[in-house]
Amino acid sequence: MNRKTVAVIFGGQSSEHDVSCVSAATVLDNIDKEKYDVILIGITKKGEWKLVEDRMLLKDNEWEKGTVTAIISPEQTKGSVLVIKDGKAEYRKVDVVIPALHGLYGEDGTIQGLFELAGIPYVGCGVLASAVSMDKLYTKQIVKHLGIRQAEYVPIMYDELEDLEECADRVEKKLAYPVFVKPSNAGSSVGVTKAHDRKELKEGLLLAAKNDRKILVEENITGRELECAVLGGKDQKASGVGEILAAAEFYDFDAKYNNEESRTVIGPMLPAGKEEEIRTDALRIFKALDGFGLSRVDFFMEKDTDEIVFNEINTFPGFTGISMYPMLWGAKGIDKKELLDKLIESAFERRRSYTAAE
Repeated sequence: MNRKTVAVIFGGQSSEHDVSCVSAATVLDNIDKEKYDVILIGITKKGEWKLVEDRMLLKDNEWEKGTVTAIISPEQTKGSVLVIKDGKAEYRKVDVVIPALHGLYGEDGTIQGLFELAGIPYVGCGVLASAVSMDKLYTKQIVKHLGIRQAEYVPIMYDELEDLEECADRVEKKLAYPVFVKPSNAGSSVGVTKAHDRKELKEGLLLAAKNDRKILVEENITGRELECAVLGGKDQKASGVGEILAAAEFYDFDAKYNNEESRTVIGPMLPAGKEEEIRTDALRIFKALDGFGLSRVDFFMEKDTDEIVFNEINTFPGFTGISMYPMLWGAKGIDKKELLDKLIESAFERRRSYTAAE
């Protein structure tokens, strides 16, 4: 068998660094060892790239103490990964990359651009889809043209916060409390607050501004939180639906990863036709954003009306033991090993399409 070498890149400089480390460990536990050799590359919170030669170092982030550098090289004629050890440099070829990175500098098109320069097949969405989907404001502008309902919102730029009172006036003119205040570019609900009055709104705007220069203030949608997974390259499919039962007032970072009372339900009972509506909308949104490989698309089902409301899309969703994306496909009979096979194949499929177009 012609074994492929897979570079798994994890960590990163986003607020989801620790979640990414867990995702990488899950990938290592489930990737087919008979088909793939793995090179493990960690990116520290400071932005240092490290070759991780012992996967046990993933525990407690011990890998960050490593002294061997491993970076993706954009130089296509020599090799994919430049390894520097004891002052000596060598190039190592990899066949495909799994960027198990979440949030900024991993899920936002930046590292995808590096892979494109290097000519390496990679799992997940391309530069455009990654960048646009990471930015909630621009995602909303595209989805608006699909006619799919989404929460009403007010955009606020960082410079506008010099007149905080005017920003609050603008929000109150369009939206009723409570409202959600979100950084446009942030993952796992980091920097997101729920404001019940003007004081909390202003506090939320200042917090969100610490995470991004673009801020969204959204209407509150009271209802059930539902998610759908999308998989595939040219042949794209939507999974069934999962439901989030948050232990907190909303599903923030702490509720997702630290509160054991938060639960997920695969295949929840829904009114007739709603699961198919969610699956159809998930695919439409994925395609409109030029998605490829994988994404998780999140919705609300509004209380009292049962209307489906689009929330957001994640182009490299969590791959941990409690993550919705692999669980949704597991419910369809695709375990993590097969799922990784399909994701890797989609990376090669996209690369073949590039070659055919040249």
